[in-house]
Amino acid sequence: MTPIETALAFVDAINRQHIDKLVGLMTPDHRFTDSLGKVIPGRRHMRDAWLGYFAIVPDYNIVVAETYADQSRVVVIGTASGTYSRDGELRLENRWVIPAAWRAVVDGDRVAEWNAFVDHEPLREAMRRAAAGSR
Repeated sequence: MTPIETALAFVDAINRQHIDKLVGLMTPDHRFTDSLGKVIPGRRHMRDAWLGYFAIVPDYNIVVAETYADQSRVVVIGTASGTYSRDGELRLENRWVIPAAWRAVVDGDRVAEWNAFVDHEPLREAMRRAAAGSR
């Protein structure tokens, strides 16, 4: 696969919430960096992180508008969307769609680094609303 194909396969695994495929597309020393600069190292930790994220945003989806590659580096530009679910129920007021970008460093046919540039304030706001409503 080309680096762009690998990055798009990674996005597809995210969109399908196919954990085994997603982890299989990671190098053993994979590093995820979120938009706040927090780094999660390693496939094992990322498996748990993705499972946790999909539990609170069960319909998380990336729509790719553009991709750019420079050898092993790939930039994906598009939108991220999802619905915060505190209790397994998807409520319209907790749905968000935001512009986003991701940067992948591809090693062979696996992703060594995945950097997310996403403003998760709409998700945090939905979480705050849900927490305030439960009091």
